[in-house]
Amino acid sequence: MLIKRLFSSSHALSSSSASSNLLKIGSVLKQARTFTDDDVLGYSKLTHDANPLHFDAECAKNAGFSDCLVPGMLVASLFPRIIAAHFPGAIYVSQTLHFKLPVYIGDEIIAEVQAVSIRQIKNKYIAKLSTKCIKRDGPLVIDGEATAMLPSLVMEPPNLAVTSS
Repeated sequence: MLIKRLFSSSHALSSSSASSNLLKIGSVLKQARTFTDDDVLGYSKLTHDANPLHFDAECAKNAGFSDCLVPGMLVASLFPRIIAAHFPGAIYVSQTLHFKLPVYIGDEIIAEVQAVSIRQIKNKYIAKLSTKCIKRDGPLVIDGEATAMLPSLVMEPPNLAVTSS
């Protein structure tokens, strides 16, 4: 049985290419997300990441943080999600990440993917993308670069529903 479920803590933001639905150099795609305790717990169960910095406030404070951290890789998972939402069938080829500042539970994060270069290879497109996450109040928390193989340059409206059985 297929069940559709909407990710309630995610919000799609508009693309900078409102006049065209084709990806081009400079196109920007964004998504906002506020991470919760349940997100961190689910990530930990899935990955077996039991780092106490994510669950023990005292441990996090002893390490110099103000509270428990959201795992950086969980935050960075917004990048392939943005690509998959706009380009169904895309293949995520690579990603570099630089973790600049901590993300805490309850922080609203805006993930942004911007096309830096696009080249066609046969009937596919290789897109090099600048990636960054910022807190709603401005500071950059993650930056990097991704490469994705896209089946088309047509940007689909973001599909934020997931199908599971």
